[in-house]
Amino acid sequence: MSHIELLVPFALPPSELAPDLLRNLSLPGLSTLLARASPAPRPAGSDAAPADGFARALPHEAMLAQRFGGGAGLATGGSPPIAPDLMQSCGLTVEPGYWLVVQPVHYHIARDHLVLTDARALELSDADAHSLFLCAQACFAGAGLRLEYGSPQYWFVEAERHRDLHTATPDAACGHNIDIWMPQGDSARAWRKLQNEVQMEWHAHAVNEARERAGMVPVNSLWLWGGADVPATSAAATTPAVSAAGTPALFGFDNWFGAFAAHASVSLPQATVTDVLASLADRRLVLQDDLIAPALAGDWDTWRSRVQALDTEWFAPLRGALGEGRINMVTLYFSHGTVLRKWSASRASLRKFWLKPGLARLLP
Repeated sequence: MSHIELLVPFALPPSELAPDLLRNLSLPGLSTLLARASPAPRPAGSDAAPADGFARALPHEAMLAQRFGGGAGLATGGSPPIAPDLMQSCGLTVEPGYWLVVQPVHYHIARDHLVLTDARALELSDADAHSLFLCAQACFAGAGLRLEYGSPQYWFVEAERHRDLHTATPDAACGHNIDIWMPQGDSARAWRKLQNEVQMEWHAHAVNEARERAGMVPVNSLWLWGGADVPATSAAATTPAVSAAGTPALFGFDNWFGAFAAHASVSLPQATVTDVLASLADRRLVLQDDLIAPALAGDWDTWRSRVQALDTEWFAPLRGALGEGRINMVTLYFSHGTVLRKWSASRASLRKFWLKPGLARLLP
């Protein structure tokens, strides 16, 4: 059966803003799909909450980790165990050990605490990232740790001593007091000591001085997350088994989500609905991440305009393909910071003409 699954993080507006954000939006494709689709059980793990109430991964991140075999690592490490796959996607050779992702970030100074900002907004060039990396690498070497450069956004550390840390994804922590979201565990103090050393070295770094002269925020800290073990048996062990649900195609990924492409039968960055419909895969998973950045920034005007564009570029074409019989099923996964919901529509469900199109299902 030809089945397209569309995952759209932050397509659910915050409950307190939903009525205002959805008012006067014209979304004919989405309105029809939502009104005539059937609610489905939520994906495994999407409702799981830790004992302290602070989930270390957003619902869509947890769903992807579960789908692509990282559920066990998610449970033990807090954030998806993505480091080895992300290293491979950056072209690095992954050696045995316990690897974590290290991201250069900016902490905003609030009145009485520090707030992690969206790393996407740093716009860090390769040259500047390399310069900051070499400085940080010396600090890590002094602590007996090996730091590897993957890209301006993603660096990696082999750190068996930090295997115990419970970490959070940058997006889960974005906009929040970092004290709550920093790595937790017996080795957390040692990590913070090293982090502080890097912060001091970067404080008057030439890259940051140039960024501030240009009106850009400084790169003033590191974020640690995504820990995963690479056994000594073989490098192939870095690729977890795909879930029993099958091997879906993965389209439209960006940032670290692209590392999941190693587990997918087909992967096309920046895929369009035409690419997806032309795929030969019976089951196609599409990640559309256009709403993440504006939602994290609270830029709701941009969010509304992008939702409108998604209806034109994705929801309406999928509704048309479903009605014409080119596909048999469309499943929508929509989330915000704490909830993920799921609806499935078949060709038969579109014939429920007595159900008026509407967006009521996006309301709390």
